[in-house]
Amino acid sequence: MFGFLKPKKTIEASGLLRGATDNHSHILWGLDDGVKTKEDTLAILDLYEHLGLKTLWLTPHTMEDVPNTTEGLKVRFAELQAIYHGPIELRLASEYMIDTLFEQRLEARDLLTHGRDTVLVETSTWAPPIDLWEILERMMSYGYRPLIAHPERYRYMTMKDYERLRTMGTVLQLNLPSILGAYGEEVQVKAQMLIDKGFYTMVGSDCHRFRAIQKQYTDIKLKESTLGQLKDLMLA
Repeated sequence: MFGFLKPKKTIEASGLLRGATDNHSHILWGLDDGVKTKEDTLAILDLYEHLGLKTLWLTPHTMEDVPNTTEGLKVRFAELQAIYHGPIELRLASEYMIDTLFEQRLEARDLLTHGRDTVLVETSTWAPPIDLWEILERMMSYGYRPLIAHPERYRYMTMKDYERLRTMGTVLQLNLPSILGAYGEEVQVKAQMLIDKGFYTMVGSDCHRFRAIQKQYTDIKLKESTLGQLKDLMLA
């Protein structure tokens, strides 16, 4: 009845990121629509150190419009490792748009995995690939586990779709800005619903810009109950 009186905290004040893992970011400079300069990359890492982050996955886009190569991503990652000497553990993967280029890379087994065998994939927010389910099944038959990036943002997906994803063995990654309202109320409500149902396995910032993530983490407040749910996911 008096839920509006319950205390709220910012992510910074809550300590949510202390010891946590960010599973999705675009801060490896100059590769996609994310961070443009190494200076901005280092500024974000400095902010993350302040917030206590333990592990950060660097997941640049790979898609027909941004045809990054596995070797090219590894080269830029090595450049970052050469200049960053802080405490955050950096890991490299990629966020693959499910398109023709992805299918070619899949057939060639030329994919950067998120861990041992998991591959971070996305679709358009408005419409799925015609053969989405067949591609996911093929990934799994090849020994890859699909990690679905920010499913709460896919406006075409229904609860039946999320149930199907879980049943078939994919894992779902929440975008932290979704629950902060960065993509609008509809996405925020769907994200909270999926959190409440226990559908997510991990969380990512999907960080593209220093100023955006700084504002999200230091200005926007969340209910402590939601922060508790997120803490369990970020430490998993």
